[in-house]
Amino acid sequence: MTTTTAVKETVGTTAPGAAHTPRRTGRLRRIGLPYLLLLPALLLELLVHLVPMVIGVVMSFKELTQFYIRDWGSAPWSGLGNYKVSVDFDAPVGEALLHSFFVTVGFTLLSVGLCWLIGTTAAIYMQDTFRGRGLLRALFLVPYALPVYTAVITWVFMFQHDNGLVNHVLHDQLHLTDKPSFWLIGDNSFVALLVVSVWKGWPFAFLIIMAGLQNIPRELYEAAALDGAGMWQQIRRITLPSLRPVNQVLVLVLFLWTFNDFNTPYVLFGRAAPEAADLISVHIYQASFVTWNFGTGSAMSVLLLLFLLVVTGAYLLLTSRGRRTSDV
Repeated sequence: MTTTTAVKETVGTTAPGAAHTPRRTGRLRRIGLPYLLLLPALLLELLVHLVPMVIGVVMSFKELTQFYIRDWGSAPWSGLGNYKVSVDFDAPVGEALLHSFFVTVGFTLLSVGLCWLIGTTAAIYMQDTFRGRGLLRALFLVPYALPVYTAVITWVFMFQHDNGLVNHVLHDQLHLTDKPSFWLIGDNSFVALLVVSVWKGWPFAFLIIMAGLQNIPRELYEAAALDGAGMWQQIRRITLPSLRPVNQVLVLVLFLWTFNDFNTPYVLFGRAAPEAADLISVHIYQASFVTWNFGTGSAMSVLLLLFLLVVTGAYLLLTSRGRRTSDV
């Protein structure tokens, strides 16, 4: 009896622990499986983005010119010399970088503002039911669906001085100008770049705002209409406050895309962008691959990265505080 009782007590005490062991193993497998599936993507992200970023930071501390391209590891260290040259706004290099920065800031603010305004207006207009709405929605998304190079090259032909469509309409048909304008050189190049950027970017804002409008209950508009609220009051009191979270993300994404845009000015103007449209992305490209001073170009890229990180952090901090204040 004593032996039987001891065996029963042993079985009774060890059975719960033995039962929990497979459960814990299964739980660990379930938790670790998603991370295991993400591992190839994380490794690819490390190779494609983080490794070149680290190499660029290292290059910014070297005197890397055309004489060391074959073996850039042997280039002498310059410390903060490239950064001092970039931020010396009294010298030609720093003055040109500062001018490019101001041009990029003005271009980004105008482009993001116009993209948001046109996209929001079109999305609100498309909420009403009318014949041909589906076709019009598809046409609105054509600029966003076209490849960047195809769309910008088309605009290059349209901006031609002698036989371009823009001068033909403005000068020959509407008689708004005294003579055909040069759109790809001089001060007009900023306007041309802004037009192409807005034409290419506003369908994205339209798509995001239109998706956000689907989450606003129609009952709110019906109740506001019964209370006598007009269209502008409904937009101000219902639509815009309801779209605030969507707009916060949309504006940030448009800002980052536009500020870093390289394809549009490069295809539109080529290597040598006009002074009025000298965006900082093209300016860094010229400093690196035209003058063959990769150390200074890398330093400019690191400074641009730090600026965007500071702006993004400040924007997220301000928007999060505003959201908390509105919730209270």
